[in-house]
Amino acid sequence: MFSQENKEDFTLEANYFYGNIIKHNKDITHLITGHPEGFILSFNQKTFGKEYWQQKYNYPDWGFSTIFQNSKNETLGNNIGVYAHLNFYFIKRNLQFRVGQGIAFNNNPFDINNNIKNSAYGSRFLSATYLMLSYNKENVFKSLGIKAGFSLLHYSNGSIKAPNTSTNTIAFTIGTTYKFTKVEKVVFVKDTVSENYKEPLHYNVVLRGGVNESDYMNLGQQPFFTASAYVDKRVSYQSTLTAGVDVFFSKFLEKEIEYLSIAFPNFGVTGDEDYKRVGLFIGHDLNINDFALVTQIGYYIYYPYDFEGRIYQRLGLKYHFSKKIFGAATLKTHFAKAEAIEFGIGYRI
Repeated sequence: MFSQENKEDFTLEANYFYGNIIKHNKDITHLITGHPEGFILSFNQKTFGKEYWQQKYNYPDWGFSTIFQNSKNETLGNNIGVYAHLNFYFIKRNLQFRVGQGIAFNNNPFDINNNIKNSAYGSRFLSATYLMLSYNKENVFKSLGIKAGFSLLHYSNGSIKAPNTSTNTIAFTIGTTYKFTKVEKVVFVKDTVSENYKEPLHYNVVLRGGVNESDYMNLGQQPFFTASAYVDKRVSYQSTLTAGVDVFFSKFLEKEIEYLSIAFPNFGVTGDEDYKRVGLFIGHDLNINDFALVTQIGYYIYYPYDFEGRIYQRLGLKYHFSKKIFGAATLKTHFAKAEAIEFGIGYRI
């Protein structure tokens, strides 16, 4: 049973970071001129195992963050973002790993007239992700604690608008925490639930869509649609394996094919190439309550136009509204090159 000694417990924290932008693409070399720095401010709500998923993940925290990053480059500008995050604990809860996802605002994106050198961000609003690995010690002095570690901060607009080479910053972080509730004795709930949790095969259909733009400038934003069918097998409480087929209808490729056939005939593009693609994929869902962290890797079996290679990946989140209906927000990439941010709705049979 849940101990009366546990109360609703939350912390506030402030971290300073200082680091480097990773040169993952030669097109951002001119934007790496200093050491980015900034602040991460966070609210964390603790869990004690009232729900089974909390027990399976070693009683994580959930919370919200805001991050300000000074990129130390006028062309690149500065970012401020808001995030939802989860903290996971290891090594007697002294090692904390955080994953956060949100949206950021950039104050100086690419502009063909005023800021043509910003090849990283094609729009003011960016998809933002950060990871943080920290030594975390609470109540070092009364309610004050300390933490120190490393963070990775990623900003990209998912090719919604060109250009989009994105940035990744790796940084050292140091900060302090303040715990609002004094819990004399923490008691974590531990229920006896079968560790052999499994489900039979289920069949899924998903429709995804959005807008994106070719890397060739001024071709305009175009809609895209993806139809997927796959089978899933839940092999444990946390893990679900998936395998299926994707059919991609990417109108930006139709525009790109037409443009290259006229502007660059030496590229070997005739203009008659089909813009549609078909891929086979395998994947894994990491289940966290009603959410799932989706990872997939696929291979195009129908690939009439060469765009970023035959292998693709999909990363993102899925949320189950019910046992049969779910929504998804995912990023489709070709390794470090993002193609699209996908929003989808699915049905599980």
